[in-house]
Amino acid sequence: NQLTNCRNQISEFKETILRLKNKTEINRQELIKAFNQMKYKLAEREDASLTSVKKKVNALSKNETVSNAFEVLRFFFPHLRKVDRIYPDVIIGKEKTGVSFALGISTVNRGNHSYLKQTLTSIISRMTLSEEKDSVVIVSIADSNEDYLKSVVDMITKKFKRQLMSGSLEVISIPAYFYPNISHAKQSTDDSEKLESWRIKQVLDFCFLMLYAQPKAMYYLQLEDDILANKMYLTKITDFIHNITSNNWFYIEFSVLGFIGKLFKSEDLIDFVKMCNPGETLEKCTERNKHIRIRYKPSLFQHVGIQSSFPGREQYFKLYNSNNETKKRVLKIIIKFTILV
Repeated sequence: NQLTNCRNQISEFKETILRLKNKTEINRQELIKAFNQMKYKLAEREDASLTSVKKKVNALSKNETVSNAFEVLRFFFPHLRKVDRIYPDVIIGKEKTGVSFALGISTVNRGNHSYLKQTLTSIISRMTLSEEKDSVVIVSIADSNEDYLKSVVDMITKKFKRQLMSGSLEVISIPAYFYPNISHAKQSTDDSEKLESWRIKQVLDFCFLMLYAQPKAMYYLQLEDDILANKMYLTKITDFIHNITSNNWFYIEFSVLGFIGKLFKSEDLIDFVKMCNPGETLEKCTERNKHIRIRYKPSLFQHVGIQSSFPGREQYFKLYNSNNETKKRVLKIIIKFTILV
């Protein structure tokens, strides 16, 4: 009996050892598995950290390049010489670069009138998906009114979410320090002085937008916030550029109205900013340099805004295309000036 009991105990001991061995093997495998997962996670974190650093370095490099482009403005505007770094407030942006077209739209508060949503809808909806992927639309809020800035951002965020997510649409604002002190002009009752200060600000707005867009694309197209685009406008622009036999042009005019639809090679934008005299309207600047322009017919953009960005002024300009000829017809021009107190 003792021998039998001893054998049974030995057998139980062997079974216990075997169970422990199996359990240890399972634990060992689980430990190895956990260890491998931990190594994978650590490697993943290292890669993510490295990618993040690279992005920061690249972003810094891009921002420094863009910031350097703004340095030309210090030459023309002494009030900017004391500013450490001239750069916009990027409200929404994916820093999209390397595309064919950058489309710039400067917008300001027009009181109860706003044409920006229909302008953006027209500009974006009349692109093909491949054109949208190969371009970036930049909306520059050139207004210090916080309520207006918020309303623009809210509208764009709700209406154009897909374009914002893809990086095909950006929203920037111009910092207040960028503008010279023109408070005396705002308080003046002299309409000509107010108009002059408004023109100076408009030139600054366009120049700022141009310099921000310059490193992003091969071409820059200047638009306004109260226009409609023709169907297939970007396809027609692309085809026209590719069919030009000479590269000896400074800008192409895709609309005869104001500064709408002016296309530049991005590499020439800094030269254009230098070329325009301070206080000179961009329309006059382009007209003065018309010997280096090409005009496309018919116009690809229609002006629809009635309420001007200049307070108190209404303007009714329409373009009619007939027999492939662009005829500028001014239906009526009603200019009303209000006295700003």
